[in-house]
Amino acid sequence: MKAIWNDAVLAESDETILIEGNHYFPSQSINKAYFKSSETHTNCPWKGEASYYTLMVNGKENIDAAWYYPETKELAKPIEGRVAFWRGVEIVA
Repeated sequence: MKAIWNDAVLAESDETILIEGNHYFPSQSINKAYFKSSETHTNCPWKGEASYYTLMVNGKENIDAAWYYPETKELAKPIEGRVAFWRGVEIVA
């Protein structure tokens, strides 16, 4: 699977985990050059607190377009530390 935005491959892995329609990529599969930490946090009742990244690609910014759970609740342990995308990021096989 690949995560693509603004003609850049943000992440690529054969080991994503699909939960609630989102592919969670291993953290080591992301191209860190495109990611900037965000101060945004949200809570999921069964996964825990999510942290976000803003994407910076070819001079364009996509605010909070990637998220991850640094520490998950027990049921979500398989995705702990993995990165998922939204806001126009295309996930392709």
